[in-house]
Amino acid sequence: MSTKPPGGTRDFLPEEIRRREYVVRIVRDVYERYGFEPLETPAFENIGTLLGKYGDEGNKLIFKILKRGEYEASREADLALRYDLTVPLARVVAQYQNELPKFFKRYQIQPVWRADRPARGRFREFYQCDIDAIGSASAVVEVEQIAAVNEILTKLGFADFRLLVNHRRILTGLLEVSGIAAAQHETALVALDKLDKIGHKGVEAECAARGIEPQKTTSLLEMLRDIFTVPLDGESSTGLINTSRLESLDNFLASTAYAGAVGELRAIVRLVGSTPAAERVFVDPRLARGLSYYTGAIMEVAVDGIGSLGGGGRYDNLIGMFLGRDVPACGFSLGLERIIVVMTERSMFPATVARGGVDVMVTIWSDEARGDLLTLAAELRRAGLRVDVYPESDKLGKQVKYAASRNVSFVAILGDDERARGEVAVKDLRTGDQQSVPRAEAPQFIARRLNPEP
Repeated sequence: MSTKPPGGTRDFLPEEIRRREYVVRIVRDVYERYGFEPLETPAFENIGTLLGKYGDEGNKLIFKILKRGEYEASREADLALRYDLTVPLARVVAQYQNELPKFFKRYQIQPVWRADRPARGRFREFYQCDIDAIGSASAVVEVEQIAAVNEILTKLGFADFRLLVNHRRILTGLLEVSGIAAAQHETALVALDKLDKIGHKGVEAECAARGIEPQKTTSLLEMLRDIFTVPLDGESSTGLINTSRLESLDNFLASTAYAGAVGELRAIVRLVGSTPAAERVFVDPRLARGLSYYTGAIMEVAVDGIGSLGGGGRYDNLIGMFLGRDVPACGFSLGLERIIVVMTERSMFPATVARGGVDVMVTIWSDEARGDLLTLAAELRRAGLRVDVYPESDKLGKQVKYAASRNVSFVAILGDDERARGEVAVKDLRTGDQQSVPRAEAPQFIARRLNPEP
């Protein structure tokens, strides 16, 4: 039997979990400081909850769970693994509408599943770190989410990222002007979202394969080129790209169902100027975001040479599918796996993360001394230290080598001589230094060297 996990999934060994927990701690801390509250939902949902929320492309990637027991032979599915955290949130808002505050801000850090083709940084099981704000159509909502994401990435050590913004209704208006039928809008947006990866020819080919007339796709791409300046090399200031051209577009859209979309986007960019994220935000006319439930502003994190680390947008109609009336909503999702992969490749994690989960290991000289050594371990733990005890009596060199292999910082040695003097020998494996200290002072001695005062 193969011992490998299923394709697109992974086992997480201790060092990998420490990296994950480091990132999650920073994400959770920032989210909570921005007023978001925690939420968790089940790993699977009723299949009807998920189907029809993500468009045709998304529906194909939902992991379906077949009926069980006497219904197993039907080969029908009644449940499905969670595809994202947004649709379950919409269900929760509808279910608990009378118990939630007027403006509900939640964060959620849980795994999701997609039947996608595994690739570098792309998995079938992966964690998302979501924030969503329910109940307000104000541009302040988008700006706060952009500011939170900017702070998270900055704290994690990223310096080469951009926060791209666009507006779904602007894109829809351009599709309409290009003559693309409403029934083909979803297909066109999915293709357009890949523009930076497959280029104009690739978008044209993908649209043609889906039945969109080539001249209409060409018209759309030419309009994007003419109305916008393609971002973003050399840009350093926050603002709409080609503001005068956007104003012309705004005037044109005033006679359509998409009036005001440019003004909404302009308001977001203007307010972002009041936050530390100002220099990171750019309008990208190519940004489409593939999911069909977006209705307004859309956002994405782009890292040079890497691609997207997350994104989101406004989805004012989604909750209405469950509640029967539309509720303003906007969210942003960070891809935890992609962040960890990039940080690992770039050696961005602090040395303390790689050091390991043990501060000090107590060595054992003889079976007769085990009781006293366990007492020493308890004394060290009471001081807040993470302590391991070597389980067998063995040569000191082997025990020290084992501790070093686990990235343990200190070894505590309590031999016959040390016991007679009431001391503990403490070896710093980071420097190789060894020093004997009074046993009562050993916990504080190690703690001070682990966390020296500035």
